[in-house]
Amino acid sequence: MLARHHDPIAAIATAPGRGAVGIVRISGKGIAPIMNALCGKHLAPRQASYLPFRDAQGQPIDQGLALYFPAPHSYTGEDVLELQAHGGPVVLQLLLARCLQAGTEVDSATGLPRLPGLRVAQPGEFTERAFLNDKIDLAQAEAIADLIDASTETAARSAARSLSGEFSKEIEALLAKLIHLRMLVEATLDFPEEDIDFLQQADANGQLQRLQATLDEVMQRATQGAILREGIKVVIAGQPNAGKSSLLNALAGAELAIVTPIAGTTRDKVSQLIQVDGVPLHVVDTAGLRDRDAPGIDEVEKIGITRAWGEIDSADAVLFLHDLTRQHTPEEPTLAAAYVASDDEIQATLTARLPAATPVIHVWNKSDSAPEVVLEAQKNAASGSVLISAKTGAGLQALREQLLNVVGWQSAPEGVFMARERHVQALHEVAVQLTRAGAQLAARQPSLDLLAEDLRQAQRALSQITGEFTPDELLGEIFSKFCIGK
Repeated sequence: MLARHHDPIAAIATAPGRGAVGIVRISGKGIAPIMNALCGKHLAPRQASYLPFRDAQGQPIDQGLALYFPAPHSYTGEDVLELQAHGGPVVLQLLLARCLQAGTEVDSATGLPRLPGLRVAQPGEFTERAFLNDKIDLAQAEAIADLIDASTETAARSAARSLSGEFSKEIEALLAKLIHLRMLVEATLDFPEEDIDFLQQADANGQLQRLQATLDEVMQRATQGAILREGIKVVIAGQPNAGKSSLLNALAGAELAIVTPIAGTTRDKVSQLIQVDGVPLHVVDTAGLRDRDAPGIDEVEKIGITRAWGEIDSADAVLFLHDLTRQHTPEEPTLAAAYVASDDEIQATLTARLPAATPVIHVWNKSDSAPEVVLEAQKNAASGSVLISAKTGAGLQALREQLLNVVGWQSAPEGVFMARERHVQALHEVAVQLTRAGAQLAARQPSLDLLAEDLRQAQRALSQITGEFTPDELLGEIFSKFCIGK
């Protein structure tokens, strides 16, 4: 993977489409010859120059600003040339093509190609070079992509904190404490005349406990950051005509799904991204759940029911919607009993299919039309269920709060930094290793070899967050998800 990083690269660094300004960026070693070909002169470092960008015949492609950042004082740590032109797609493509062409042209002064090997950058390659040249660590590199992809203001601010290095500083502080503790253990191993009293005098156990306490705090904030980045997939499930589409519309504040009294109106999923307290929620409305072999169900609805269960299987949280008006109907007791039985069957299937960690919130809809006896009974029901009216909006705020609560969100946006699932997993691995180390320290005859190995493994897991010991294939996977030109 490292071989290609010796190539000079070029790319359009602004988003596709029309805009007032577009940027073409070149990064590599020794870009002065191509700078002269494109700009007609050598540029002063870090000073904007307004000039024409010329084609091979000397005719202007466009006029704009050119900036030169000599290594190592640039984004990538290499020489960087940025051409800021008008943001038309054709103009930028012409400018990029001219850059690639100029790289292959022979420089009259040297008789050599101006910038041999110049090619179009791969997705994320500019940021990858910044990481490899120690301009940023891996957590900061990921924060750049997270800042670009942020779907809420809270997520954007959290990503900016990670980009500024707040998350990395927390990890480095943990690493420093972990390395110090490991040094104590390895010093005991290196000097066998010392015994376990040496570790006791150095308060190794106290150091470990303080390290675990700090780790817990960082893990809690990283988990919150992962929720901000990934968002929460919320699936609305229930029988036909329970009000699932009405609830989606109410949560989104827009008429996204068709609502009719006809059973089976929703045949396929309808998704919408909304935010609650800055947390992105991917809300999915699904087809009504019922027996696929029930009378009146056509093939399209059967496919919709199958897809509904597929969405439920991948949900982070499920809103199980119940229709209060069908729970108790004295004039039609048989229908009410059948409805309750169907709800019980859906609940049994949810319990069997979903992991224990996936929360299911029971939402009792149509409180505005339900009989008083049903409302009174539901108010006295077990905690965790929510009484709402999708029609009037009653109870929706309580539902939002309950939803955030069950997925583990704690409202503290100013203290949260952006994190990813791999960061959370690495921190969990560190916690496991430190627990093992604590068991060794607590033992009457601890194995110092095992204790040292536990601390080494914890250090390795922690270092992967900022990029040390990170496998090349993981680096490639991370940067390949960036946009081209970043």
